[in-house]
Amino acid sequence: MRRRVIKRFHPPGTTPGTLAGPVEGAAGPARLSLVTYTAERVEERPIAALPEVAALIRPGEQAWLRIVGHETSVLGELAGRFGVHPLVLEDVANVGQRPKVEEHDQYLFVITEVLRFGRNGTLEEDQVSLLLFDNLLITVEERESDLFKPVLERLRAQGSKMRQYGVDYLAYALVDTAVDHYFPTLERVGEQIDQVEDVLLDKPDRKSFEELHRIKRDLLRVRKATWPLREMVSALTRTDSALVREGTRVWLRDVYDHAVQVIDIVETFREMTQELADLYLSSVSNRMNEIMKVLTVIATIFMPLTFIVGIYGMNFHDMPELAWRWGYPLVWVVILLVAASMAWMFKRRGWL
Repeated sequence: MRRRVIKRFHPPGTTPGTLAGPVEGAAGPARLSLVTYTAERVEERPIAALPEVAALIRPGEQAWLRIVGHETSVLGELAGRFGVHPLVLEDVANVGQRPKVEEHDQYLFVITEVLRFGRNGTLEEDQVSLLLFDNLLITVEERESDLFKPVLERLRAQGSKMRQYGVDYLAYALVDTAVDHYFPTLERVGEQIDQVEDVLLDKPDRKSFEELHRIKRDLLRVRKATWPLREMVSALTRTDSALVREGTRVWLRDVYDHAVQVIDIVETFREMTQELADLYLSSVSNRMNEIMKVLTVIATIFMPLTFIVGIYGMNFHDMPELAWRWGYPLVWVVILLVAASMAWMFKRRGWL
């Protein structure tokens, strides 16, 4: 999947509330399923259209309607069937929104975003929109995934706490799951940082620096998602809406703590990557200095040698050493002695 950095926009001048087409990678019709539950039982069933929802929810039941895919016709029906504002539907369809909470007369609108590593090793973004009514929770996901599989399993379990509370507790569980998905993502980022650090300490190269740059870009994307995520959870804990019961607010405060921990980890990793980048630049600079030092020593040693051979390379006839039998070997002895003495002096001074 192509990485998404910014939200999709309509062409300038488009009427507010216009729904966009399906998100990339979510081709095909939307898939709808309804989960109804009480303290005693849970029922799951796929549904073909939104008009079936009202008839399938019995008095006293709580319901979770899952919509997977951004089919325009299905999202448009939410306005007529449940009174969802067109601007809310526009935010649902235009993925890449900042996590946020909006209070409306009959429902709460919540956007959360999850970043996870895909099969190809790159970060993938999943925007999940929640519409919280009195006894109905509607979630809209970009594509089919196992993001909320643990929540479904907890809901199916006999004696589950979720069955004893309203759909606001279910909404809390979904938001909590979305936030908790950042921990394994950051754990993998931490492993990548450790691997790059080992390479940079042993033998820094350009490939490791490019990998470090990629990690820094991933952390920037995670930071961009987690800061508004913390604000969203904080807004949920402080909302005056009767749709969020007092008992649920206690659990939401725990989610807020998790969001703060995620941000702390992200900031720590960003500092580590910056330090590793400085380490790489320092290593490259030190390596260059060592090379220049060696070359300078070699050039310095050859300076007197070049002077000596330059004199005897003039070949004047009145130079007595040219006609002397031992002149040539003597020049070599002088050259070797000068080179050895200079090398010994440099070694003694710690320059080599």
